[in-house]
Amino acid sequence: MRILYLIMTLPLLFVGQGIQAQTSGCTDPLASNYSSSATVNDGSCTYGSASTVSVAEILLPEILPETSGLIHWNNGIWTHNDSDDSNVYSLDTISGAVLQSFALPGIFNTDWEEISEDRDFIYIGDFGNNYSGNRSDLKILKVSKASVLAGKPEVETISFSYSARGTSDLAEPNSTDFDCEAMVVSKDSIYLFTKQWVSGGTALYSLPKTGGTHVAKLKSVYNVRGLITGAVWLEPQRLIALCGYNKILEPFIFLLYDFQGTDFFSGNKRKISVDLPYHQVEAITTADGLKYFITNENFTQPDFVTVQQALNILDLQQFLGPYLSAPPSQTRRQVCAFFRPGK
Repeated sequence: MRILYLIMTLPLLFVGQGIQAQTSGCTDPLASNYSSSATVNDGSCTYGSASTVSVAEILLPEILPETSGLIHWNNGIWTHNDSDDSNVYSLDTISGAVLQSFALPGIFNTDWEEISEDRDFIYIGDFGNNYSGNRSDLKILKVSKASVLAGKPEVETISFSYSARGTSDLAEPNSTDFDCEAMVVSKDSIYLFTKQWVSGGTALYSLPKTGGTHVAKLKSVYNVRGLITGAVWLEPQRLIALCGYNKILEPFIFLLYDFQGTDFFSGNKRKISVDLPYHQVEAITTADGLKYFITNENFTQPDFVTVQQALNILDLQQFLGPYLSAPPSQTRRQVCAFFRPGK
């Protein structure tokens, strides 16, 4: 009966469209190799060089010299320092002033490099590992949002090690491929994007988001030609924005979008330079995928340059507007669902 129903309804599903085989190729009209006949994105899109500028720069107070992570939560953005300060701060996006803060009792900040979230929890990555690459106390702090709002933060610890790295191996400072400053969270897992000092790439690792001790498993590696320092994921939109900089402190945004599942590098990959020279950009967040907040640490090179810690706002409408506004096409997926085993 199911097959008969499918045969009878196929003409209705494809009225005015015609039945055609799926064609792999570049499906992004903004790409230089866009194929109008492609119906399945195979991740082959290529792009010309592109850059963007800050539409607003807001200086941050002295209490935040090393802002190192950002989330958009509870109608505001939150950040933290990357060492010796176990507080998380809410910022005014007009003045840069600190609006609220909460401390994590009994927690020491060894090297907090990232903050992420899901519906019920905040995750803080105490996994900075740039000094020798063999840090053995890598951890992620899982904080209940309800407990924060109640004024009594409750913290669970997720400890981990890398599947490909032994803790006895030593490296010179800033020369390891096992540093990490970027993290996103899904319904059941945590994903880490490493900061590969040697290769200029990033390795993607996954681990459970439950308390205890885990081994972060390597999923893939991609050459981003830079040092990744932050990440934000809009899961329903299949969009991740990474931030980072190169070795002469030229910041960039690296966009991953229209990928399949959690194979983040299977879709479009586009690098956008940010015209903020000598800004050590460390964190990124967004609420809508178009307007982005990034923060940079205080950076001083005596007798050369001083850049104060700041919050910058970027408008990426020209790069992501067409993708985010395009209606999703479900017709072929619905038809294919009829043919899945067991149907």
